Amino acid sequence: MSMIMEKFWGNQRVCVTGGAGFLGKYIVNKLQEVGTCEIFVPLIEDYDLVKLEDIQRMLSDARPNMIIHLAALVGGIGANKDRPAEFFYVNLMMGIQLMHEAWKSGVDKFVAIGTICAYPKFTPVPFKEEYLWDGYPEETNAPYGLAKKMLLVQAQAYRQQYGFNSIFPLPVNLYGPGDNFDLETSHVIPALIRKCIEASERGEKQVVLWGDGTPTREFLYVDDAAEGLLLAAERYNSSEPVNLGSGYEISIKELAETIAELTGFKGELFWDTSKPNGQPRRALDTRRAEKEFGFRAKTPLKEGLIKTIDWYRKNRNKSESQTH
Repeated sequence: MSMIMEKFWGNQRVCVTGGAGFLGKYIVNKLQEVGTCEIFVPLIEDYDLVKLEDIQRMLSDARPNMIIHLAALVGGIGANKDRPAEFFYVNLMMGIQLMHEAWKSGVDKFVAIGTICAYPKFTPVPFKEEYLWDGYPEETNAPYGLAKKMLLVQAQAYRQQYGFNSIFPLPVNLYGPGDNFDLETSHVIPALIRKCIEASERGEKQVVLWGDGTPTREFLYVDDAAEGLLLAAERYNSSEPVNLGSGYEISIKELAETIAELTGFKGELFWDTSKPNGQPRRALDTRRAEKEFGFRAKTPLKEGLIKTIDWYRKNRNKSESQTH
């Protein structure tokens, strides 16, 4: 049962950048369900949001009173290591110019989606929002994390000087049906699902995984994330950052074992300890979101994994042919 209010959305003209992406499709779907007055999704073929003139043209085409800025250049550890300059420049230029032009053109509210990569590498668990500035992010994704974090600085400065209403929710790692299953660029859950299913089919006795399995992560089912972001867009009017998570921390080892079991992989999980682990622990303090706009994640991890696995089995030929 959604808590999003139809009354509020009925007269909103909303521009969703990145609305054709994984999370974006869920957001757009929910906006349609609650009868949002107008929804505008700028496609990359029509608007390059790194370019100022494209941002200005988009704003005059869409005339939004709210912007939900999801568009981002993202990737896993490998992509961040190979292209740090692009990850910094593209995400910074897109976000900073878009918020500035939104303020100039009289947009009522700007929802700038942050990233969990903005937290310092050694943040005490659970991550509280006030720890955001206590150190440098994990090196591999620092350029991306810091580019996104500048939107928090901008949101606070523009609220202080201009009274501009912009918010900065920080969702934890997302997963769910429609995720990216390309092994070169995917995150841990889709990669594990695909590896286990393919190994089962080939009768392989072993799946090789990176690191030693000890790091912990927190995952938020994509439909819950969309719900949380729209609740924040509707009810939260402060530039203090706010975590969106499930409040459930799991080790990569336990996650891999669960996925192996759910996909029917009977072989051995082999940990290649010559490969990096990434950040040691990641779990969020999610109390602020619950207190400020009543958000709590609803989907237990196992249920979300089953839905994701089912989706992949049904759509895999389609999703793999798109990635090649």
